[in-house]
Amino acid sequence: MAYVRGRVRATVGALEHLVGGLGTATLALGALLWAAIVAVTCLVGVGLLAAPGALRAVRWVSDRERTRLSRWGEPIPTPGPVPAGLRTATRDPFVRRELGWVALYSLVGLVTGLVGIALPLYAVQDGTFPLWYRLVPPDAAPGIVWWRIDGLSDALWVGVLGVGCLAAAIWFSPVLARLQAWPGRMLLPPPPGVDLSLRVAELTATRAAALDAHAVELRRIERSLHDGTQNRLVAVNVLLGAARRAVRRNPDRADEILGQAQDAAEQALGELRTVVRGILPPVLDDRGLAGALAGLAGSCVVPCRLEVDVTVRCAASVEATAYFVVAEALTNVVRHSGASQVDVAVRRERGRLLVCIEDDGHGDADETRGSGLTGIRRRVEAYDGRMTLTSPPGGPTRMDVELPCGS
Repeated sequence: MAYVRGRVRATVGALEHLVGGLGTATLALGALLWAAIVAVTCLVGVGLLAAPGALRAVRWVSDRERTRLSRWGEPIPTPGPVPAGLRTATRDPFVRRELGWVALYSLVGLVTGLVGIALPLYAVQDGTFPLWYRLVPPDAAPGIVWWRIDGLSDALWVGVLGVGCLAAAIWFSPVLARLQAWPGRMLLPPPPGVDLSLRVAELTATRAAALDAHAVELRRIERSLHDGTQNRLVAVNVLLGAARRAVRRNPDRADEILGQAQDAAEQALGELRTVVRGILPPVLDDRGLAGALAGLAGSCVVPCRLEVDVTVRCAASVEATAYFVVAEALTNVVRHSGASQVDVAVRRERGRLLVCIEDDGHGDADETRGSGLTGIRRRVEAYDGRMTLTSPPGGPTRMDVELPCGS
Protein backbone atom coordinates (compact mmCIF):
# COMPACT_ATOMS: atom_id res chain seq x y z
CA MET A 1 0.00 0.00 0.00
CA ALA A 2 2.85 2.39 0.82
CA TYR A 3 4.43 1.55 -2.55
CA VAL A 4 1.18 2.35 -4.39
CA ARG A 5 0.82 5.65 -2.54
CA GLY A 6 4.40 6.51 -3.39
CA ARG A 7 3.85 5.77 -7.09
CA VAL A 8 0.65 7.78 -7.19
CA ARG A 9 2.33 10.70 -5.41
CA ALA A 10 5.28 10.56 -7.81
CA THR A 11 2.94 10.46 -10.82
CA VAL A 12 0.88 13.41 -9.62
CA GLY A 13 4.04 15.38 -8.89
CA ALA A 14 5.46 14.54 -12.31
CA LEU A 15 2.24 15.62 -14.03
CA GLU A 16 2.38 18.90 -12.13
CA HIS A 17 5.93 19.49 -13.36
CA LEU A 18 4.99 18.48 -16.92
CA VAL A 19 2.11 20.95 -17.00
CA GLY A 20 4.30 23.74 -15.66
CA GLY A 21 7.06 22.79 -18.08
CA LEU A 22 4.61 22.82 -20.98
CA GLY A 23 3.70 26.40 -20.14
CA THR A 24 7.37 27.39 -19.99
CA ALA A 25 8.04 25.54 -23.26
CA THR A 26 5.26 27.50 -24.95
CA LEU A 27 6.85 30.73 -23.77
CA ALA A 28 10.26 29.47 -24.92
CA LEU A 29 8.85 28.74 -28.38
CA GLY A 30 7.47 32.28 -28.58
CA ALA A 31 10.79 33.74 -27.44
CA LEU A 32 12.66 31.56 -29.97
CA LEU A 33 10.45 32.68 -32.85
CA TRP A 34 10.81 36.32 -31.83
CA ALA A 35 14.61 35.97 -31.52
CA ALA A 36 14.77 34.24 -34.93
CA ILE A 37 12.74 37.03 -36.57
CA VAL A 38 14.94 39.68 -34.98
CA ALA A 39 18.10 37.81 -36.05
CA VAL A 40 16.92 37.64 -39.68
CA THR A 41 15.96 41.31 -39.74
CA CYS A 42 19.32 42.22 -38.19
CA LEU A 43 20.94 41.10 -41.47
CA VAL A 44 19.45 44.17 -43.13
CA GLY A 45 19.89 46.37 -40.06
CA VAL A 46 16.18 46.64 -39.21
CA GLY A 47 16.25 44.33 -36.18
CA LEU A 48 19.20 45.88 -34.37
CA LEU A 49 16.91 48.08 -32.27
CA ALA A 50 14.72 45.11 -31.30
CA ALA A 51 17.63 42.76 -30.48
CA PRO A 52 18.08 43.85 -26.83
CA GLY A 53 14.35 43.37 -26.23
CA ALA A 54 14.51 39.86 -27.73
CA LEU A 55 17.43 38.96 -25.46
CA ARG A 56 15.54 40.28 -22.44
CA ALA A 57 12.54 38.14 -23.44
CA VAL A 58 14.80 35.08 -23.60
CA ARG A 59 16.24 35.97 -20.17
CA TRP A 60 12.73 36.39 -18.72
CA VAL A 61 11.60 32.96 -19.96
CA SER A 62 14.87 31.40 -18.78
CA ASP A 63 14.42 32.88 -15.31
CA ARG A 64 10.91 31.42 -15.12
CA GLU A 65 12.37 27.99 -15.89
CA ARG A 66 15.14 28.50 -13.33
CA THR A 67 12.50 29.29 -10.69
CA ARG A 68 10.44 26.24 -11.68
CA LEU A 69 13.41 23.88 -11.56
CA SER A 70 14.63 25.37 -8.27
CA ARG A 71 11.32 24.45 -6.65
CA TRP A 72 11.79 20.87 -7.81
CA GLY A 73 15.41 20.22 -6.90
CA GLU A 74 18.80 21.89 -6.71
CA PRO A 75 18.41 25.69 -6.85
CA ILE A 76 19.62 27.45 -10.00
CA PRO A 77 20.77 31.05 -9.37
CA THR A 78 19.52 33.81 -11.67
CA PRO A 79 22.19 35.86 -13.46
CA GLY A 80 20.50 39.26 -13.22
CA PRO A 81 19.71 41.65 -16.09
CA VAL A 82 21.05 41.27 -19.61
CA PRO A 83 24.24 43.34 -20.11
CA ALA A 84 23.77 46.68 -21.83
CA GLY A 85 24.95 46.88 -25.42
CA LEU A 86 24.25 44.28 -28.11
CA ARG A 87 27.89 43.31 -28.61
CA THR A 88 28.47 42.86 -24.86
CA ALA A 89 25.24 40.91 -24.47
CA THR A 90 26.05 38.46 -27.28
CA ARG A 91 29.43 37.76 -25.68
CA ASP A 92 27.87 37.06 -22.28
CA PRO A 93 28.07 33.30 -21.51
CA PHE A 94 24.65 33.32 -19.83
CA VAL A 95 23.00 34.80 -22.92
CA ARG A 96 24.60 32.22 -25.21
CA ARG A 97 23.54 29.33 -23.01
CA GLU A 98 20.00 30.72 -22.79
CA LEU A 99 19.72 31.01 -26.58
CA GLY A 100 20.77 27.38 -26.85
CA TRP A 101 18.26 26.48 -24.15
CA VAL A 102 15.24 28.09 -25.86
CA ALA A 103 16.16 26.35 -29.13
CA LEU A 104 16.35 22.94 -27.43
CA TYR A 105 13.62 23.33 -24.83
CA SER A 106 10.98 24.67 -27.22
CA LEU A 107 11.06 21.19 -28.82
CA VAL A 108 11.85 18.89 -25.88
CA GLY A 109 9.59 20.72 -23.43
CA LEU A 110 6.61 20.78 -25.79
CA VAL A 111 6.89 17.13 -26.84
CA THR A 112 7.38 15.74 -23.32
CA GLY A 113 4.68 18.01 -21.90
CA LEU A 114 2.11 17.05 -24.54
CA VAL A 115 2.88 13.33 -24.24
CA GLY A 116 2.81 13.49 -20.45
CA ILE A 117 -0.59 15.22 -20.42
CA ALA A 118 -2.05 13.05 -23.21
CA LEU A 119 -1.40 9.76 -21.40
CA PRO A 120 -3.69 10.36 -18.38
CA LEU A 121 -6.32 12.04 -20.60
CA TYR A 122 -6.43 9.00 -22.91
CA ALA A 123 -6.46 6.76 -19.85
CA VAL A 124 -9.62 8.46 -18.56
CA GLN A 125 -11.25 8.61 -22.00
CA ASP A 126 -10.54 5.04 -23.06
CA GLY A 127 -10.91 3.55 -19.58
CA THR A 128 -14.47 4.88 -19.29
CA PHE A 129 -15.37 4.23 -22.95
CA PRO A 130 -17.39 1.02 -22.21
CA LEU A 131 -19.76 3.18 -20.15
CA TRP A 132 -20.67 5.61 -22.95
CA TYR A 133 -19.70 3.93 -26.24
CA ARG A 134 -23.38 3.78 -27.32
CA LEU A 135 -23.49 7.59 -27.39
CA VAL A 136 -21.13 7.81 -30.39
CA PRO A 137 -21.33 6.26 -33.88
CA PRO A 138 -19.38 2.99 -34.32
CA ASP A 139 -16.79 4.61 -36.64
CA ALA A 140 -16.35 7.74 -34.50
CA ALA A 141 -14.75 6.41 -31.36
CA PRO A 142 -12.81 9.37 -29.87
CA GLY A 143 -9.11 9.09 -30.58
CA ILE A 144 -9.51 5.69 -32.28
CA VAL A 145 -10.58 6.61 -35.81
CA TRP A 146 -9.09 3.41 -37.19
CA TRP A 147 -11.15 1.14 -34.93
CA ARG A 148 -14.83 0.42 -35.57
CA ILE A 149 -16.78 -0.28 -32.39
CA ASP A 150 -19.47 -2.86 -33.12
CA GLY A 151 -20.42 -3.85 -29.58
CA LEU A 152 -19.54 -4.14 -25.93
CA SER A 153 -16.61 -6.47 -26.58
CA ASP A 154 -14.90 -3.91 -28.78
CA ALA A 155 -15.62 -1.21 -26.20
CA LEU A 156 -14.06 -3.37 -23.51
CA TRP A 157 -10.90 -3.69 -25.59
CA VAL A 158 -10.78 0.09 -25.75
CA GLY A 159 -11.10 0.07 -21.95
CA VAL A 160 -8.11 -2.27 -21.76
CA LEU A 161 -6.22 0.21 -23.91
CA GLY A 162 -7.14 2.91 -21.38
CA VAL A 163 -5.72 0.77 -18.57
CA GLY A 164 -2.52 0.48 -20.59
CA CYS A 165 -2.38 4.27 -20.96
CA LEU A 166 -2.86 4.59 -17.21
CA ALA A 167 0.01 2.18 -16.54
CA ALA A 168 2.19 4.09 -19.01
CA ALA A 169 1.32 7.36 -17.30
CA ILE A 170 2.25 5.96 -13.88
CA TRP A 171 5.56 4.50 -15.05
CA PHE A 172 6.72 7.06 -17.62
CA SER A 173 5.48 10.40 -16.24
CA PRO A 174 8.47 10.77 -13.84
CA VAL A 175 10.82 9.86 -16.71
CA LEU A 176 9.19 12.44 -18.98
CA ALA A 177 9.42 15.06 -16.23
CA ARG A 178 13.14 14.42 -15.81
CA LEU A 179 13.65 14.51 -19.57
CA GLN A 180 11.74 17.78 -19.76
CA ALA A 181 13.94 19.30 -17.05
CA TRP A 182 17.18 18.05 -18.65
CA PRO A 183 17.80 21.05 -21.00
CA GLY A 184 17.37 23.51 -18.13
CA ARG A 185 19.58 21.49 -15.78
CA MET A 186 22.27 21.34 -18.46
CA LEU A 187 22.22 24.89 -19.90
CA LEU A 188 20.66 27.28 -17.36
CA PRO A 189 23.12 26.94 -14.44
CA PRO A 190 26.09 29.34 -14.50
CA PRO A 191 28.97 28.37 -16.77
CA PRO A 192 32.02 26.73 -15.13
CA GLY A 193 33.99 29.28 -13.15
CA VAL A 194 31.09 31.69 -12.82
CA ASP A 195 29.18 29.53 -10.36
CA LEU A 196 31.89 29.88 -7.73
CA SER A 197 31.88 33.68 -7.75
CA LEU A 198 28.07 33.76 -7.58
CA ARG A 199 28.15 31.29 -4.72
CA VAL A 200 30.68 33.42 -2.83
CA ALA A 201 28.51 36.51 -3.30
CA GLU A 202 25.42 34.59 -2.20
CA LEU A 203 27.14 33.22 0.91
CA THR A 204 28.45 36.68 1.77
CA ALA A 205 24.93 38.09 1.59
CA THR A 206 23.39 35.24 3.59
CA ARG A 207 26.15 35.49 6.23
CA ALA A 208 25.38 39.18 6.67
CA ALA A 209 21.68 38.35 6.91
CA ALA A 210 22.40 35.64 9.48
CA LEU A 211 24.41 38.08 11.60
CA ASP A 212 21.60 40.64 11.37
CA ALA A 213 19.02 38.03 12.32
CA HIS A 214 21.20 36.93 15.24
CA ALA A 215 21.54 40.53 16.46
CA VAL A 216 17.77 41.06 16.17
CA GLU A 217 17.15 37.85 18.11
CA LEU A 218 19.54 38.92 20.89
CA ARG A 219 17.81 42.31 21.13
CA ARG A 220 14.44 40.57 21.34
CA ILE A 221 15.63 38.29 24.15
CA GLU A 222 17.21 41.25 25.97
CA ARG A 223 13.99 43.26 25.76
CA SER A 224 11.94 40.32 26.96
CA LEU A 225 14.21 39.77 29.95
CA HIS A 226 14.54 43.48 30.77
CA ASP A 227 10.93 44.54 30.32
CA GLY A 228 9.30 41.43 31.74
CA THR A 229 11.27 39.00 33.85
CA GLN A 230 13.63 41.54 35.39
CA ASN A 231 10.77 43.79 36.50
CA ARG A 232 8.99 40.83 38.07
CA LEU A 233 12.12 39.83 39.99
CA VAL A 234 12.57 43.41 41.20
CA ALA A 235 8.99 43.33 42.43
CA VAL A 236 9.67 40.03 44.22
CA ASN A 237 12.73 41.55 45.90
CA VAL A 238 10.77 44.62 47.03
CA LEU A 239 7.92 42.51 48.36
CA LEU A 240 10.29 40.20 50.25
CA GLY A 241 11.92 43.24 51.87
CA ALA A 242 8.51 44.60 52.85
CA ALA A 243 7.49 41.20 54.23
CA ARG A 244 10.71 40.98 56.26
CA ARG A 245 10.01 44.34 57.88
CA ALA A 246 6.37 43.44 58.45
CA VAL A 247 7.18 40.18 60.25
CA ARG A 248 8.03 42.07 63.45
CA ARG A 249 5.40 44.79 63.16
CA ASN A 250 2.37 43.13 61.56
CA PRO A 251 2.61 39.35 60.99
CA ASP A 252 -0.80 39.22 59.26
CA ARG A 253 0.33 41.84 56.75
CA ALA A 254 3.57 39.90 56.17
CA ASP A 255 1.62 36.83 55.08
CA GLU A 256 -0.29 38.90 52.51
CA ILE A 257 2.92 40.43 51.18
CA LEU A 258 4.56 37.01 50.89
CA GLY A 259 1.56 35.83 48.85
CA GLN A 260 2.04 38.77 46.49
CA ALA A 261 5.74 37.95 46.23
CA GLN A 262 4.93 34.34 45.37
CA ASP A 263 2.51 35.45 42.64
CA ALA A 264 5.15 37.79 41.18
CA ALA A 265 7.74 34.98 41.28
CA GLU A 266 5.36 32.66 39.43
CA GLN A 267 4.74 35.32 36.80
CA ALA A 268 8.47 35.83 36.41
CA LEU A 269 8.97 32.07 35.95
CA GLY A 270 6.20 32.02 33.33
CA GLU A 271 7.78 34.88 31.40
CA LEU A 272 11.19 33.23 31.67
CA ARG A 273 9.78 30.00 30.24
CA THR A 274 8.32 32.00 27.35
CA VAL A 275 11.71 33.52 26.61
CA VAL A 276 13.38 30.09 26.77
CA ARG A 277 10.79 28.62 24.40
CA GLY A 278 11.48 31.51 22.05
CA ILE A 279 15.15 30.54 21.89
CA LEU A 280 14.56 26.83 21.16
CA PRO A 281 11.14 25.35 21.90
CA PRO A 282 11.51 22.30 24.18
CA VAL A 283 8.47 20.79 22.46
CA LEU A 284 10.70 20.08 19.44
CA ASP A 285 12.84 17.74 21.54
CA ASP A 286 9.87 16.24 23.34
CA ARG A 287 7.42 15.71 20.46
CA GLY A 288 9.43 16.27 17.29
CA LEU A 289 8.58 18.65 14.46
CA ALA A 290 5.20 17.06 13.71
CA GLY A 291 4.06 17.30 17.33
CA ALA A 292 5.35 20.84 17.73
CA LEU A 293 3.54 21.99 14.57
CA ALA A 294 0.39 20.19 15.69
CA GLY A 295 0.48 22.31 18.84
CA LEU A 296 0.81 25.49 16.77
CA ALA A 297 -2.04 24.46 14.47
CA GLY A 298 -4.27 23.56 17.39
CA SER A 299 -3.74 26.90 19.13
CA CYS A 300 -4.23 28.99 15.97
CA VAL A 301 -7.35 31.16 16.04
CA VAL A 302 -7.90 30.64 12.30
CA PRO A 303 -8.84 27.00 11.48
CA CYS A 304 -5.64 25.30 10.39
CA ARG A 305 -5.21 22.07 8.44
CA LEU A 306 -1.82 20.47 8.99
CA GLU A 307 -0.10 17.80 6.89
CA VAL A 308 3.38 16.62 7.92
CA ASP A 309 5.23 13.96 5.94
CA VAL A 310 8.67 13.83 7.59
CA THR A 311 9.65 10.29 8.49
CA VAL A 312 13.09 11.04 9.97
CA ARG A 313 14.38 13.82 12.18
CA CYS A 314 16.24 16.76 10.65
CA ALA A 315 18.95 18.81 12.32
CA ALA A 316 17.73 20.67 15.41
CA SER A 317 18.52 24.06 13.83
CA VAL A 318 16.51 23.18 10.71
CA GLU A 319 13.52 21.98 12.73
CA ALA A 320 13.69 25.13 14.87
CA THR A 321 13.74 27.31 11.75
CA ALA A 322 10.76 25.46 10.25
CA TYR A 323 8.91 25.80 13.56
CA PHE A 324 9.50 29.56 13.73
CA VAL A 325 8.57 30.01 10.07
CA VAL A 326 5.21 28.34 10.66
CA ALA A 327 4.68 30.18 13.96
CA GLU A 328 5.40 33.59 12.41
CA ALA A 329 3.34 32.80 9.31
CA LEU A 330 0.32 31.77 11.40
CA THR A 331 0.70 34.94 13.46
CA ASN A 332 0.62 36.98 10.24
CA VAL A 333 -2.46 35.09 9.06
CA VAL A 334 -4.31 35.85 12.29
CA ARG A 335 -3.28 39.53 12.42
CA HIS A 336 -3.33 40.65 8.81
CA SER A 337 -4.94 38.26 6.32
CA GLY A 338 -8.62 38.09 7.31
CA ALA A 339 -8.52 34.42 6.29
CA SER A 340 -11.06 31.78 7.26
CA GLN A 341 -8.77 28.81 6.58
CA VAL A 342 -5.02 28.18 6.49
CA ASP A 343 -3.23 25.06 5.23
CA VAL A 344 0.24 24.04 6.39
CA ALA A 345 2.11 21.26 4.57
CA VAL A 346 5.56 20.04 5.55
CA ARG A 347 7.42 17.27 3.78
CA ARG A 348 10.96 16.09 3.21
CA GLU A 349 12.03 15.56 -0.40
CA ARG A 350 15.43 15.12 -2.05
CA GLY A 351 17.36 16.18 1.04
CA ARG A 352 15.32 19.35 1.57
CA LEU A 353 12.59 20.22 4.05
CA LEU A 354 9.69 21.84 2.19
CA VAL A 355 7.24 24.03 4.11
CA CYS A 356 4.12 25.48 2.48
CA ILE A 357 1.67 27.84 4.22
CA GLU A 358 -1.40 28.94 2.25
CA ASP A 359 -4.42 30.95 3.41
CA ASP A 360 -7.60 32.18 1.73
CA GLY A 361 -7.30 35.76 2.98
CA HIS A 362 -7.35 39.03 1.04
CA GLY A 363 -3.70 38.70 -0.01
CA ASP A 364 -1.49 41.68 -0.96
CA ALA A 365 1.18 40.71 1.58
CA ASP A 366 4.31 42.85 1.15
CA GLU A 367 7.69 42.30 2.78
CA THR A 368 8.43 46.03 2.70
CA ARG A 369 5.52 46.70 5.05
CA GLY A 370 6.91 44.60 7.87
CA SER A 371 4.62 41.88 9.28
CA GLY A 372 7.62 39.64 10.01
CA LEU A 373 8.13 38.48 6.41
CA THR A 374 11.60 40.02 6.15
CA GLY A 375 12.60 38.26 9.37
CA ILE A 376 11.37 34.95 7.97
CA ARG A 377 13.35 35.41 4.76
CA ARG A 378 16.53 36.30 6.66
CA ARG A 379 16.18 33.32 8.94
CA VAL A 380 15.60 30.98 6.00
CA GLU A 381 18.45 32.34 3.89
CA ALA A 382 20.79 32.12 6.89
CA TYR A 383 20.48 28.31 6.52
CA ASP A 384 21.04 28.48 2.75
CA GLY A 385 17.32 28.04 2.18
CA ARG A 386 14.82 29.68 -0.15
CA MET A 387 11.56 31.49 0.48
CA THR A 388 8.97 32.28 -2.20
CA LEU A 389 5.94 34.47 -1.43
CA THR A 390 2.92 34.68 -3.73
CA SER A 391 0.19 37.06 -2.57
CA PRO A 392 -1.84 38.77 -5.30
CA PRO A 393 -4.51 41.32 -4.25
CA GLY A 394 -7.63 39.37 -3.34
CA GLY A 395 -5.61 36.32 -2.30
CA PRO A 396 -4.75 33.62 -1.74
CA THR A 397 -1.39 34.04 -0.03
CA ARG A 398 1.12 31.21 -0.37
CA MET A 399 4.55 30.97 1.21
CA ASP A 400 6.96 28.23 0.11
CA VAL A 401 10.11 27.63 2.14
CA GLU A 402 12.92 25.20 1.34
CA LEU A 403 15.53 24.27 3.93
CA PRO A 404 18.46 21.92 3.30
CA CYS A 405 18.43 19.03 5.74
CA GLY A 406 20.91 16.55 4.29
CA SER A 407 20.33 13.41 2.28
